[in-house]
Amino acid sequence: MNRLDSTTVVQIGIIIKDVEKAARAYAGVFGIPMPEIVPIAGDAFANTDYRGEPSAARGKGAFFDLGPIQMELIEPVGAPSTWQDFLQTHGEGLHHIAIKTQAMDEARAFLASRGMETVQQGGWDGGQYAYVDSSKQLGLILELLHFDK
Repeated sequence: MNRLDSTTVVQIGIIIKDVEKAARAYAGVFGIPMPEIVPIAGDAFANTDYRGEPSAARGKGAFFDLGPIQMELIEPVGAPSTWQDFLQTHGEGLHHIAIKTQAMDEARAFLASRGMETVQQGGWDGGQYAYVDSSKQLGLILELLHFDK
């Protein structure tokens, strides 16, 4: 593979300190209902590893469907994760853009060949994700999303 199999951006992810406060603010600005606050990676399907080690990485999230792109607000909770590291290092801000892929392993290998390391990955019933550290090359994390269903 000499390129990603897709250029379809499906999500932007923003790390925040207080998901309820931030979701309320975004809902007010956009004039849309506040979404439900949900656990992220806290279920039995997460199977998360962070920097090659199993992790109980969790977060609280709010998802806004904004046309073809979803905005994800993430409040890190507990265990080591790319979200917690970002918050500690950079404070609140844009963490990732997510690209849909049908070829997860090939996409990760392609990015690795360009010096972009997978730092966190996991899955759920119906899909998998990988956060690839492209901060040196692109200024942010790329999230690869694969949906089985």
